[in-house]
Amino acid sequence: MTDALRLAFGTLTALPTTPPGRVDPGVARLAMVLAPLVVLPLALVWTLGHLVVRISSVPPLLVGVILVGCTALYSRGLHLDGLADTADGLSAGYDRERALAVMKTGDVGPSGAGAIVLAVLVQSVALGALLTSGAGTALAVVALVSSRHVLVWGCSSRVPTARATGLGVTVGGTVSTRLAAALSGAVLLVATVLGQRFGEPWYAGAATVVGALVATAYVLRTAIRRIGGMTGDVLGACVELSLAASLVTATALLS
Repeated sequence: MTDALRLAFGTLTALPTTPPGRVDPGVARLAMVLAPLVVLPLALVWTLGHLVVRISSVPPLLVGVILVGCTALYSRGLHLDGLADTADGLSAGYDRERALAVMKTGDVGPSGAGAIVLAVLVQSVALGALLTSGAGTALAVVALVSSRHVLVWGCSSRVPTARATGLGVTVGGTVSTRLAAALSGAVLLVATVLGQRFGEPWYAGAATVVGALVATAYVLRTAIRRIGGMTGDVLGACVELSLAASLVTATALLS
């Protein structure tokens, strides 16, 4: 458990973390299962953002932009970098090896820059709209947690890895489909209860989670078809696009 938490926080956040004593498939699997825990400090910050919107004259959109920026800094921009590399790789052509080579360079091209700008804009606008109410803030937190929960699907045994080295190999295939499905069921249940608790439509919390899962399924399916599987960059793209999709879903339900 300790090594798994160290791997999760050390990989997915900028928080100073002692390296894990060992990293094996069991530790990697548990780290991905525990990934939603790493955003609990951010969930508190997002909740404080709601208070700022309620008690001050600061525009909600500005608060949304600031919080999305804080979220990116909290993860060292890891997921945005993965989104950019994935977009650049997939737009480089239909040749698998060329796409993987472009993703590995680390340079941000036009497609990657556009993907980052679009993702950040969508997340900021949707988050700003949600922060104006307690129900919206609760759904925003559900979206935040869901965006990290989707990592279990990226690392499921049914998703091959596209490379023989890298982060994708460390965590790839470590989570069984049955475990991923059970965890998603638990997240859906908690989200539904939370939605009812805050007076939202009974399905709002679950729909927010589904939005994240659908976005992740699309990214993974595209990656498997185009480059043969997932990489660490693809996992980052799953996180960022699932967050955008779930925030938009929540906004649409409360508008």
